Amino acid sequence: MPRRTQSAHTFDMRFTSSPRGARLARRLVSHRLDAWGHPYDSALNETVTLIAAELAANAVRHGHVQGRDFRLRLTETAEALRLEVSDTRTERLPELRLPRDPADDECGRGLLLVEALACRWGVEPRSPGKCVWAEVHENE
Repeated sequence: MPRRTQSAHTFDMRFTSSPRGARLARRLVSHRLDAWGHPYDSALNETVTLIAAELAANAVRHGHVQGRDFRLRLTETAEALRLEVSDTRTERLPELRLPRDPADDECGRGLLLVEALACRWGVEPRSPGKCVWAEVHENE
């Protein structure tokens, strides 16, 4: 695949903050990646789709504010695929230091998957709320 020098693709959409919205977000990420040349059964599509599922589910479960949607943005550059999921709940931030033993805590297991699959991930404040992002390098 030829290397890209700038942002070649972007997908940006708001979803209802519900389990149905999270499922739709996951499906549309997988579909968009396939349309961008990363087939459904490729490791990259499966990895980014799993990360999208975890971050969207967390936005619904932990970031839900009545009447507010969550936003998902997927950007492909020459170096990486970047997934951003934003919600409007400011006071519930994910821990960047996750428990190493998932049995230690009832929450955070999904973020252990994100940490294991993504090259980098983090949390950024936004007004209102927060954005949880993850990057997956295409060549890894």
